[in-house]
Amino acid sequence: MMKLFLWILALVEMVSLAYTNEGGSELEATRDYFTGPSFDISLPTISTVAAGQTAYLQCKVRLQGDRKVSWIRQRDLHILTVGTLTYTNDARFSAVHVPGTDTWTLRLKPVQVRDAGTYECQVSSEPKISRSVLLNVVVAKAKIGPPELFIKVGSDINLTCLAPQSSEPPSFITWHHAGQVLNFVNRPRLHIDRRTVDVSRLIIKNANPNDSGNYTCSPDGVEPASVFVHVLSGEHPAAMQHGSATPSASSLIVIISILMILVTSL
Repeated sequence: MMKLFLWILALVEMVSLAYTNEGGSELEATRDYFTGPSFDISLPTISTVAAGQTAYLQCKVRLQGDRKVSWIRQRDLHILTVGTLTYTNDARFSAVHVPGTDTWTLRLKPVQVRDAGTYECQVSSEPKISRSVLLNVVVAKAKIGPPELFIKVGSDINLTCLAPQSSEPPSFITWHHAGQVLNFVNRPRLHIDRRTVDVSRLIIKNANPNDSGNYTCSPDGVEPASVFVHVLSGEHPAAMQHGSATPSASSLIVIISILMILVTSL
């Protein structure tokens, strides 16, 4: 009797090894049937992206088997993708999946402010399971300094544009003057220096009154910033770029003397 029991155990072990050598498909399928698919909860459930850039919303499905993975926009329950197929007329949405992996990504390019909200990764199991990802959309804006700048004739106009740091640096930064794109053609006084991926510097040598006007810095995918430059032939009460706004020592002495007189007369 004991020998028969041992022979049965050996037979079961041989069958198990045979299935495992074939990839374990039947054993894994049986195990999947009882356990079912599940999500990898280590992935973030909040994604913050600047308007104009690309959003990647991810979910990982373990033991997916032959179930379909869909992405659904929660606010209107619109099915955006099923598997790698897109089910919306909005061409900005697409599904990204590398065969053999368990990661399913919803790609949205470019992101708009109205896209903010909750998106749901859903698996067609019984019962269905889902995992939500919140998309926050922020408006990134370039920085260029104060809204107005006063320059003396003959001085240099020196403007620096800073694009906010993000996961996708701007591919280009353009400068405009009075609505026209600035370029180097027939403008030897003009120099544009792309110092880093997110910093651009505009220099105009020997400024004249024709250089006055609105200057706009426009990084790709970022809200532009502007400054109005006044090129003046004489001094102006406002601080000019070429000089210092610090009062002289004699001016300070006069101001202090006046203040002391006022205080002693009270």
